[in-house]
Amino acid sequence: MELKMSTAFDPRQTAPDDESAFRRLSLILDTLRQDCPWDRVQTLKSLRYLTVEEVHELSEAIIALDDESSRPEASPDDIARLASNLKKELGDIAMHIVFYAKIAADRGLFTLADVYNAICDKLIERHPFIYRKEEYHGESWEQLKMREGRRNVLEGVPDSLPSLVKAIRMQEKVAGVKPTDNSLPDNVRLDDKMTEADFGQLLFQLVDWARRHGINADDALCIANRRFREENS
Repeated sequence: MELKMSTAFDPRQTAPDDESAFRRLSLILDTLRQDCPWDRVQTLKSLRYLTVEEVHELSEAIIALDDESSRPEASPDDIARLASNLKKELGDIAMHIVFYAKIAADRGLFTLADVYNAICDKLIERHPFIYRKEEYHGESWEQLKMREGRRNVLEGVPDSLPSLVKAIRMQEKVAGVKPTDNSLPDNVRLDDKMTEADFGQLLFQLVDWARRHGINADDALCIANRRFREENS
């Protein structure tokens, strides 16, 4: 994807709108790929673990802002500081996406335009009740995805996800195509005789209970971890 810029364009200047800002980022990465020794040698694989780190930093920034915003005593300055941090983390992710696409284009695999067109096509395909109302018959999100050729509803859940997040995503996906029954047992008791497998089953049921009551268990635990750290630091 070639982005032609005016010869007077200075990438050091803040862009005035969304489109110009995107073009600014693209031009800067083109320059870095050509002139920076580190950026020039990066590959799809060499960036992978850095992207994983950036996603975790983004996740923490989201939780921090959301948690602070929910506190009555939160100050506008604290909210602004956390919002600024979230903005920076989103920028890191945006840079990685463009960087990957440019590396792929250098290899002749696909272009940045291909990346954005692919997600646009997917969003249109997944929203027939908006774009193709005559073809929509009340299917759920997961049922629409199954029509794309997936063998089962859990096919898209990565094995590498953390166990808590994986439990949430599996439960959400199955619930999207059929009723689930992970009701909490009556008179739950935690004692020294509980096995690891029994505790795991109970934890799985707690995660599902939270989901059915509008609570994301991973978000809830992230907030608890954050507050525990604050209280013990």
